[in-house]
Amino acid sequence: MDTPRRPGGRSARVRASVHRAVTELVAENGYGNFTVGDVAARAGVADSSIYRRWGSLEALTSDVALTWLTTNSPIPDTGSLDTDLRHYAAGVARDVSGPDGLAVLHVVIALSRAGAAGNKARDQFLDERRKQLQQMLDRAPARGEHPPDALDVVDHILAPIYLRTLFGAGTLTSDYLDTLVDRLLAVTVT
Repeated sequence: MDTPRRPGGRSARVRASVHRAVTELVAENGYGNFTVGDVAARAGVADSSIYRRWGSLEALTSDVALTWLTTNSPIPDTGSLDTDLRHYAAGVARDVSGPDGLAVLHVVIALSRAGAAGNKARDQFLDERRKQLQQMLDRAPARGEHPPDALDVVDHILAPIYLRTLFGAGTLTSDYLDTLVDRLLAVTVT
């Protein structure tokens, strides 16, 4: 008889430790400048544990990015597209400015240059972000609102936030975020 795994048990602790090790190593050294062995040493686990669970460094870093994305930036449901977008922009700005946000953005960019496996991982991250956006946008028509396309939200809200974060090109103030939402709604919502 198989014993079911306990959520939050050793497996969850190992995963959290390995994820933390990856984001720390990316922040300290940049993506591509550490090995599975470095991650294992930092996390206090055996290399074989990482290979058994993730199979490769690309799969591990992809899991780190996807987990970060799905556990941060909750999708707001305020009853208004305008307010949802403002809360979403503020949440994304808070998350990418947080301790792991910049490291995760660097991981996603680096995955784009890591061959087929990296491209697949990057695409999974972007697809998850698109699903989050679409979930928020799909509620708007039922309220009589006309939402923009998800790609318009990426172009007008996410891209400027990500660029400012990656290049340190200005702070992400609430006024700046409101301006991004205002521009999006002025251009795309009829």
